[in-house]
Amino acid sequence: MLAYKGFDKGLQCRGYQFVMGLNTTEKANCAQNGFHCAENPLDCLCYYGNHQDSVYHIVDAGGDIDEDDRDSKISCTELTVLNQLTIEQLILHGLAYMVDHPNRESSSQVNEDKATARNGYAIVRGLDPVAKGTKVGDILAFAKQSLDGRSIERVAMRKVDGKKVLPDVWYDMELKERGEFL
Repeated sequence: MLAYKGFDKGLQCRGYQFVMGLNTTEKANCAQNGFHCAENPLDCLCYYGNHQDSVYHIVDAGGDIDEDDRDSKISCTELTVLNQLTIEQLILHGLAYMVDHPNRESSSQVNEDKATARNGYAIVRGLDPVAKGTKVGDILAFAKQSLDGRSIERVAMRKVDGKKVLPDVWYDMELKERGEFL
């Protein structure tokens, strides 16, 4: 099962040193042990939210698998570490996950209707989502949902560059300034 995992730099997680490729352990209980990863890429940001000190990978979870009811976190006995993703790629995968699974509960990292960047990103979902960054380099990610809320009609991602997208200005996904939120 393909999933996503955050690590400290150097592929460490809670003191365990992972290697690229297959890693194995004996037990998988989401609350206690095993190798943890998440089906929803954005759930990695719940555990590794500071992307300056973290790395993110696509992983293949196998062996015994235990699920959690807290978010999309799973625990497994076999974890194959695959491709590394940048924070932008991880967020794009998260937007794609929302498109594919619009009725699943959103990650706690996704704000409803409006969001201000923290930890370098703002992820927002709604009928007319708006977001603002606080500094150059912040990522603004938008998911526009349908009127009935059953689907995601469009996604977009922008970076605060200090020229076209300014810090401390509210934007919609078209990059139109939305001053009414100030």
